[in-house]
Amino acid sequence: MRSGSLQFYPRKRAAKFLPRVNWNVVHGEGMLGFIAYKVGMASAIVKDLTEKSMSLGKQIVLPVTILEVPNIKIYSLRFYKNGKVSKEIVVSHDKELKRKVKVGKEIKKLEGHLPGSHDYDDVKAIIYSLARETGIKKTPDLIEITVGAETKEQKLELLKSFIGKEIPFNEFAKTNLIDVRGLTRGKGFQGPVKRFGIKLRFHKSEKGVRRPGSLGPWHPARVTFRTPMAGQLGMFTRITNNLKVIEHGRISEKNINPAYGFRDYGKINSSYIIAKGSVQGPAKRQLVITPAFRPSKFTTKKKYEFMELVI
Repeated sequence: MRSGSLQFYPRKRAAKFLPRVNWNVVHGEGMLGFIAYKVGMASAIVKDLTEKSMSLGKQIVLPVTILEVPNIKIYSLRFYKNGKVSKEIVVSHDKELKRKVKVGKEIKKLEGHLPGSHDYDDVKAIIYSLARETGIKKTPDLIEITVGAETKEQKLELLKSFIGKEIPFNEFAKTNLIDVRGLTRGKGFQGPVKRFGIKLRFHKSEKGVRRPGSLGPWHPARVTFRTPMAGQLGMFTRITNNLKVIEHGRISEKNINPAYGFRDYGKINSSYIIAKGSVQGPAKRQLVITPAFRPSKFTTKKKYEFMELVI
């Protein structure tokens, strides 16, 4: 018997590190997307403030994931008409962008190139992370995000107020539940036993032990995609839903770095998030965080007071 959901086919390497987001299902106020980097996991001592909890008022230990969230800036504004990009205006040409995209020496003035009210029905922004604030790399990561507002005019005004400025994590939507999108840890080319979880065959079986017993029927005379075969494992796009944010802040205000730094990452230099649970990917993996688009009642009612981090 095989295991592994057919929902995730085809099982091949993702085309890019930061996955796209269906912004039609994400709601909130302010910036609805942010770029983060995985630092690692630890244990957090918290005080449970959840009503009717068996550990109400007591200190408990939770597994947590630490994310670093450096400031972001807006690279361009994208105007959409009937679901397609009708116009894009580049509003930044910082030197760190040269590591990622081709930028001109000068940028156009925004006011003279804005489309008319009837020429677009939605506006989004391409943002990039100020990765130089972290200690892991200098090349920024880019992704398209949107902002929460009732009308397209309000969206445009909010985005215009962010142009040319470093946007801190405080401008992210005010929520304690987040979704994290990113790639899993890459494992390369693997066989069907590890890739799909099939059982090992009897040790005297013909043509191998770590392979499926049959590739399919005589007719139809072909190997279907449902047959567990060797291939790529890992580097798949996945989403982790409803992570509870226990603590967030700037490292200059509250230093959570151990003296020797975090394993495989180093020290956090900018802002951080401490979220309950685990996040896909290895240390230094770039991630996209958004407000939870289907928050659960069980996770929403949880309340914790952060006390101490145990590395």
